[in-house]
Amino acid sequence: MKVAVIGAGAWGSTLVGLAKENGHSVKVWSRQSPHSLEQVIDGANLVVSAISMKGVRSVISQLKSLSLSPDTIFITATKGLDPSGTELNLPRLPSQLWQSAFPTHAVAILSGPNLSKEIQHGLPAASVIASKNLEAAKQVQVVLSSSRFRIYTNSDPLGVELGGALKNVIAIAVGACDGLQLGTNAKAALVTRGLAEMIRIGTYWGAKAETFYGLSGLGDLLATCNSALSRNYQVGYGLAQGKTLEEVLSQLEGTAEGVNTTHVLIRLADQQNISVPISFQVHQLLQREVTPQAAVAALMLRDSKPEV
Repeated sequence: MKVAVIGAGAWGSTLVGLAKENGHSVKVWSRQSPHSLEQVIDGANLVVSAISMKGVRSVISQLKSLSLSPDTIFITATKGLDPSGTELNLPRLPSQLWQSAFPTHAVAILSGPNLSKEIQHGLPAASVIASKNLEAAKQVQVVLSSSRFRIYTNSDPLGVELGGALKNVIAIAVGACDGLQLGTNAKAALVTRGLAEMIRIGTYWGAKAETFYGLSGLGDLLATCNSALSRNYQVGYGLAQGKTLEEVLSQLEGTAEGVNTTHVLIRLADQQNISVPISFQVHQLLQREVTPQAAVAALMLRDSKPEV
């Protein structure tokens, strides 16, 4: 098949490699590309968006003026929330932006515990492709699956996409936990309660609770919270070490989507009265309104309650 990958960062480059290994024809476009976007997507069966959240609207705008086959499938691999999409008190996700712009095309979400550098080094991984169009999801599954990259289909695209976005917020908290050297018990509690918070948010917005126990929820959460390769983990770790957010972000290779996601999430949670204690402390930390130590104290001293 002909595959067009938009975005030449770590994840985009990884997906290019996976498609090429399966014998597909792959073209790549980025802002530094010598080829035009029109040349790259010409005749593409699959268009993979592997760009940061802040670039999605711009790329969609450019693509809308180009000619595409009606059978072209869009795959979004962006994990975030649109910062300009909270006017209706609902999250605006990358797939929704793509579907709104291309209503007659199939749109699928690729998400999971997929640290790019590990996959690039040939280590095995698994992921999820979710879509309302199951046949489109199966096509993507065939194109990208291999002996070292196993893909499952899922019929809950909302849950899969929210899992990939929300876990980045929790990863910042866990990075701070490790940066403060609070130990394994604290980290285990934070990850577990973080998952509960993700499920609470996701089900409020219409996702299935069981989706968050899968690869795009718990799986991605575990990978992101246990690896220094995670940019969001690095943000929390750096803040706990006394660095400013600007200092941490300037040293990252790529975008830490959890920073923007946190701000959008808190705005929505405030509007809808969703309980997000961990995310709220992350937001306070990013805003320099609380120290890492004070954030921990605030979580530990919350009113007692049942676990479930």
